Amino acid sequence: MTIGDRRISLHLEHALIDVAVESWRFSRLFARAVSKLDADESARYGGQLRFFLRKLEQSLGATGLSLVDVEGHPYVPGMAASALNLSDFTPDASLVVDQMVEPIVMGLDGLRRQGTVVLRSIKK
Repeated sequence: MTIGDRRISLHLEHALIDVAVESWRFSRLFARAVSKLDADESARYGGQLRFFLRKLEQSLGATGLSLVDVEGHPYVPGMAASALNLSDFTPDASLVVDQMVEPIVMGLDGLRRQGTVVLRSIKK
């Protein structure tokens, strides 16, 4: 692979990651909207959302990429996600990822894009 080919490949990967992350964000917004619908509509649109997310996962998987959501997991320093509100807590606080703002993107060779999270403290 030439240097030019490698640049094109990286450009395409970055573009795919951008589309995947924005799709993930939109799916979360769509899920919130669907949750406000009556049961019949919610079930129908919820099924379409699950289908879309499955297709997104399959398409990314075919290129060696995956989105990682750590919402609800304990926050560990060095995690592949930057915390928007880390400075709100003391260094000894027990923290959990309260909300994913942007997913972590992994590739076959490791981290491709760091995620973004909002934390909350948990009682010890």
